[in-house]
Amino acid sequence: MCAETTLNALRQEIDDIDSQIHDLLIKRTLVVEKVRTVKRGHKVKIRAAREAEILYRLVGRHKGLFPKRELTNIWRQIIVATLSIEGPFSVSVYMPDDASGFWDLACVQYGSFTPMTGHRSARQVVEDVMTQTATVGILPIPCSDDSNPWWRYLASSNPDAPKIIARLPFTGQSNTRDDAGLEALVICPVPHEPAGRDRTLFVIELKQRVGLDLLHDALIACDLPVVQETSWHDDESKNMRLYLVEIDSFVAEDDSRLNRFSENFSVPVKQIAQVGGYALALTDEELAIVAPSSDAD
Repeated sequence: MCAETTLNALRQEIDDIDSQIHDLLIKRTLVVEKVRTVKRGHKVKIRAAREAEILYRLVGRHKGLFPKRELTNIWRQIIVATLSIEGPFSVSVYMPDDASGFWDLACVQYGSFTPMTGHRSARQVVEDVMTQTATVGILPIPCSDDSNPWWRYLASSNPDAPKIIARLPFTGQSNTRDDAGLEALVICPVPHEPAGRDRTLFVIELKQRVGLDLLHDALIACDLPVVQETSWHDDESKNMRLYLVEIDSFVAEDDSRLNRFSENFSVPVKQIAQVGGYALALTDEELAIVAPSSDAD
C-alpha cells in the first residue's frame, strides 16, 4: 500500500471519528434540553461546582498526547454553549482604564461569543449582577488598600444577592497579552456548592476594629483553616468593621465552627455572612502532557 493510500485511509478514519463526536454533541444537547425543562423555575442556571467537577473528572481520566489545556478549553466551550441553551447568559466585566486583562479572562472562561459588557467601576459590575442585567460578573481579587471594596456589597441577607462562584483562571494562564499573572473572581446569585476541592469566603462584621493576626489565630483555633484575610472600615461609621476571610475548605453557612468562633471571640461579632467560594484551579502538574510509555523490546 502506497503512502498516499495510507494517508487517505487515515483521513477518512479521522472524518468518521469527527462525525461520531458531532453525533454525540447533538445527543448531549438533547439531554441539555431536558435539563432546561427540569430547571425551568430557576432564575439562574449556572452551577460552577458542577462545571469544576466535569473538568476534574475529564482531566483525571485523560490519556494520550492530546493537550489537557486544549481539552479543558473544548469543554469550557461546550459548557458555555449549554448555558446559552438553558437561558439568557451574559457577562459584566471590570475593565479599569480600558485594560483588557479581565476581559480576556472572561473570554477564556465564558467564550468568545457570549455577550459581554465592560465597566470601569467594580460597583457597577456588582449592580449588573444584582439586577440580572448580566448573569455573572468578573471582578478583581480583593486587596487590603481598596477604599471601597466590592465584596462588602455581597454581605447581604437578600437571598438573591450575588455570591462568589469561581476564581479565574481555572485552567492556567492563557497566551493573551494583558492577563499574564492576572486573577479574578466571578460572582453570580447562586448558592455556594462543594466541588471536592474548595475555598469558602465569609464577611465577618465586628463591633470594633481588631488586628488581622488576632482574627486569623481565632479562626484557626476553631478549626477553620483561614488562608487569606483583608479588612475594611467605614470612616463615617465607627461601628462598621468588615473582614473578608477565605477558608481552605467548603464551609456551610450553618457550620458549628462558625458558632464557636462567634461565641468565643474576644470582640462581639455582629454577623457572619457567607459570600460564596470557588473550586480550586487545576494545577500545572494536572494539566501537564504525559507521554504514553513505550514497551521495552
